[in-house]
Amino acid sequence: MGRSHALSGWCVGLAAAPLLGLDAVTTAVPFAAATAGYALLPDLDHPGARASRLLGPLTKLLSRGVRSASAALYRATKGPRDEACTGRHRHASHTLVAALLLSGLAAAGGDAGGPWAVVGIIVFGLMLAVDALENWLLAILLAAGLVWASTLARDNITDAVAAELSSVGGWIGIAVGLGMFVHCLGDSVTRAGCPWLWPIRIAGETWYEIRPPRALRFRAGGPFELGFVVPVLTAAAVLLVPGVWPVATSTAAAVLSRVG
Repeated sequence: MGRSHALSGWCVGLAAAPLLGLDAVTTAVPFAAATAGYALLPDLDHPGARASRLLGPLTKLLSRGVRSASAALYRATKGPRDEACTGRHRHASHTLVAALLLSGLAAAGGDAGGPWAVVGIIVFGLMLAVDALENWLLAILLAAGLVWASTLARDNITDAVAAELSSVGGWIGIAVGLGMFVHCLGDSVTRAGCPWLWPIRIAGETWYEIRPPRALRFRAGGPFELGFVVPVLTAAAVLLVPGVWPVATSTAAAVLSRVG
């Protein structure tokens, strides 16, 4: 579900950006791209996930640590009716607690480390997002970069860069936490569900899998996801980019008027 997670993170990031005061394409796009990237982060608990393979041995080692910590946490906190499993995948990193914790750490790191720390957090998210979404995201980022460059040409470059990073950096923790939580919600509509309400005990289970009624679930990587979810999210991902919707609607209106 890597592509679906990244696309949903991108869409939610673009939808949330104006609520955070990130109205321009130069601020909304980096925020959404970071959200898209960190929507893949929970799957560090799976050795074959994109996040685990991104930086080779480095992320593989990180993945091993996440899986071991998740297994230990599962053994220590499982309820009387929790299933007999290792607790490695879709457990510790797939919780609201983990999203809030990483969100706080990212925000604190951005505040303490300044612009370079913000750049590092954003770049790692961008690497995850581009790995999952491939060339079309690069095109959008390039377009946003050109708009940004044209703005910098009219201003003092150092001050403009600092201002832009400060604008996005103030919300970088939200991008990380929001992306991770979007991932959990995406897993919740699959057949396996997702225990993101841990440690709240439900029906004797501390790791209770949140999921809709059986008829509304779909198989991860199945025909419904690939044939419906991904195309719908892809269309939304383009239309939600600042400035695209007005152009799309005006173009559609012009075409319909000529046809009529």
